[in-house]
Amino acid sequence: MGATDEGQGALRARRSVLYMPGANERALEKARALPADGLILDLEDAVAPDAKEAARERVTAAVASGAYGRREVTIRVNGPGTPWFADDLRAAAQAGPDAVVVPKVESAQTVREVERRLEEAGAPDHTAIWAMVETPRAMLDARAVAGASERLTVLVMGTNDLAKELHAAHVPGRAPLLTGLSLALLAAREAGKAILDGVFNDVRDLAGFEAECVQGQQFGFDGKTLIHPSQIEPCNRVFAPAEAEVARARKIIDAFETAGREGRGVVTVDGRMVENLHVEEARRVLALAAAVAGAQE
Repeated sequence: MGATDEGQGALRARRSVLYMPGANERALEKARALPADGLILDLEDAVAPDAKEAARERVTAAVASGAYGRREVTIRVNGPGTPWFADDLRAAAQAGPDAVVVPKVESAQTVREVERRLEEAGAPDHTAIWAMVETPRAMLDARAVAGASERLTVLVMGTNDLAKELHAAHVPGRAPLLTGLSLALLAAREAGKAILDGVFNDVRDLAGFEAECVQGQQFGFDGKTLIHPSQIEPCNRVFAPAEAEVARARKIIDAFETAGREGRGVVTVDGRMVENLHVEEARRVLALAAAVAGAQE
C-alpha cells in the first residue's frame, strides 16, 4: 500500500517518489506538473562536484517557492563525510522541505547527528528525516536506524548501492536483494515508519518496471522511488488500492459493524471469517484510497 502510519497516525500517499536533478532548472520546473506523490530534489548523485553550490541554491529556492502543490517535496543532501554535507543540511533546514533525504545512513548515531544539525539550523518541526539504507551494515542495523528518532519517518531503499556492495547481479525478481529488502521492511514496520522501494534502472523496460512494482507492493512497501517521469503512471496504479479491493473493504466493515449491532460474535464475508485484523486492514485500505484521491485533486 502506498502510504505510511507515522507516529501521529497520519496516512499519506507515497506511491511514487521521483528523483529530480537539483542542477537542472528545467527539470525542477517540469516537476511542478508531474503526478508523482513525492519529489526528491537531488543534490547528491545527480550533481557534479563543481555544480554542488549552484544546485543547492536552486533547490532551496524551488522548495521555498511553494510551487509544487500537494506533492511531498524533499531534498537529498550529500552524504555524511562529504565536503558538502554540513552546508547542505544547513541550507535544507532553512528551506523547510517536507523532509531531508540522507544517503548512506548506517547507524542510529548518524540519524541523531542529522537531527541535531537540523534543529541547530532551525529546521521547522514538519521537516522530517528520510534515511537511505543501502549497504550491508545498514541492512543489519536497520532496526536501530528506524527507531533512532521520531523525526525519522521514512526509510528509502538504495538498491543500486546495495547490489554493488554485495557484488550482486541485477536480475528480474531481485533474488540477491530479497534478504536486505526484508530486513529493512521488518525494521520499518516494527518502528511504525514508512519504507520506499529502490529504483528500477532501465527506463525503456516498462513491463519489467511494473513487475518490480507489483513485487514491491506484494512485499508491503509503501511506494517506490523513480528515476523517470514515464514510471509514474504504472507505479501509481500498482500501489493504489484497486476498485475491487476498496469495495471489499467497505463490505467487510459493513458486515462487521452490522454483526456488532446484532450481537453476533462470528462474521463471514463471501464465505470467509472476518476478524478484527481484517477490519483494521480494510479501514487502512479506505484511508489509503482517500489519501490517493486527495493527492489527485
